[in-house]
Amino acid sequence: MTDIVLLGAPIEAGAGRRGCAMGPAAYRTAGLAEDLRALGHTVTDLGDAVPDDTGPIDAPHPHLKALPTVAGWTRSLHRHAHDLARGPALPIYMGGDHALSMGTVTGHAAAAAEQGRPQFVLWLDAHADFNTLDSSPSGNLHGTPLAFACGLEGFDCMLGGPLPASLDSKNVCIIGLRSVDGVERDLLRASDVSAHDMRAIDEHGIAALLKEFLDRVAAANGLLHVSLDVDFIDPEIAPAVGTTVPGGATFREAHLAMEILHDSGLVTSLDLVELNPFLDIRGLTARLMLDLTASLFGRQVLDRPTRSY
Repeated sequence: MTDIVLLGAPIEAGAGRRGCAMGPAAYRTAGLAEDLRALGHTVTDLGDAVPDDTGPIDAPHPHLKALPTVAGWTRSLHRHAHDLARGPALPIYMGGDHALSMGTVTGHAAAAAEQGRPQFVLWLDAHADFNTLDSSPSGNLHGTPLAFACGLEGFDCMLGGPLPASLDSKNVCIIGLRSVDGVERDLLRASDVSAHDMRAIDEHGIAALLKEFLDRVAAANGLLHVSLDVDFIDPEIAPAVGTTVPGGATFREAHLAMEILHDSGLVTSLDLVELNPFLDIRGLTARLMLDLTASLFGRQVLDRPTRSY
């Protein structure tokens, strides 16, 4: 059984619409802590993080949105993640839009570097989130966290200086891609990131793609951070996200990924991002995200309760 800590990150400044700030409350209301405790885990809820006050930050491009606010969240969550990564418990960061990973991933990467172990990241997402501040066409900073964590240039304003440790891009795997911007595509191809779109899932199956990556994590004695975006899943069954892209992972593909991750025993931290309760239908998406998290922490098919919707 696992000691788990929950930390809310009610950030919505990185997204193009409001609502993600309600995500942590939705996870609590839906019973995330209770579900994990029912599986035998010890769960402590640390409440919600708050952003740092950065003061004014000059944006390098006028279309970048809420840069000081996102930088404040990045600094706060980086500090929290760095501290939690050095503790005994497994942290779950309840978001909030995907800009929260600018802090969580980099905090864990810094702690991993101090331990002399490689940090790996599994990015389950319809989007690569590999834009820089220069390349972002929308100016929404939830599309930049992986580029920042991998050490691409132009992000010093986020932490007020250079990254303590950047991800080695060969230790990053994205699964579920189906929406990538033009320049972002070039940046991604120039990196060593393993990027699998939905066609790869169709042709090879999600199990084969995931197990190949997990074998590399295990061989390197790596630490594994999983970042699960709601839009990884098909919007027909997970509508509560502001960046819906048709053709996502099915119910069983998503659960299989979580079950394989549990069986591997390699996951050391988790982001749950982009849940926008304002767009949900009777809590359908929040409940699905809870079910997926429970699968990651040991719930099996035969353990799932029968529900009527």
